[in-house]
Amino acid sequence: MSMRDFLNNKTLILSFALIFLGASANDTLAQKFAYIDSDYVLLHMPDFAAAQQELNTFAIEWQAEIESKLEAADRLEVAYRAERVLLTKEMRQKREQEITAKRAQAKEMQKQKFGVEGELFQKRQELIEPIQQQIFEELKSIASSSGYMVIFDKSNQSNMLYTNPKYDISDRLIKKLGYVPGETIEVEKRDDTGNVGSGKVGRSGGSNDRSNNRGGASGFQKAGGSGRVK
Repeated sequence: MSMRDFLNNKTLILSFALIFLGASANDTLAQKFAYIDSDYVLLHMPDFAAAQQELNTFAIEWQAEIESKLEAADRLEVAYRAERVLLTKEMRQKREQEITAKRAQAKEMQKQKFGVEGELFQKRQELIEPIQQQIFEELKSIASSSGYMVIFDKSNQSNMLYTNPKYDISDRLIKKLGYVPGETIEVEKRDDTGNVGSGKVGRSGGSNDRSNNRGGASGFQKAGGSGRVK
């Protein structure tokens, strides 16, 4: 999950009056803008890893329940097709209605759990809001102390085509949050079908190569939805 998802905005903008009155015009201009990579920042936060792990657990359990309902409907349909020629019209209608009802139950559960305002969405809001607030407060502090008027977010889903690493304050934010840049946390990642990747949560060993650390934070955005329910 990127910071943009937290704040429902493509770009995180913090507007402050520049407070360094003694700085030259060039120095002031150089301090106006900065950016972070929120995906990279989130990979350093144990609270985020724990929240993602909990969300994955809920999603996998709910997905399994939906699949169980669909499999029950499939079994009923197989039995119905085998016996159809022996059934009266009324019996066929009753069996067909039962199969349809089973599939409708699975579809309704998918909507309740994984819909736009479903339980997974609500649970995500509950778990992520404290992390959002913590990061936002630290960003405000950095912006105020350094005179940044705008702080952009260079996440995997951002529209920033080019950035100069000179203006990347991600590591500074990570230190302000109390963590060591490069010491990221691996989290089990669930794909759209409910399958799980990495089997444990642990530190990656302190590599500063961000190309290897990006992407994990935003993976559980798609946690939800079965390809079988139409």
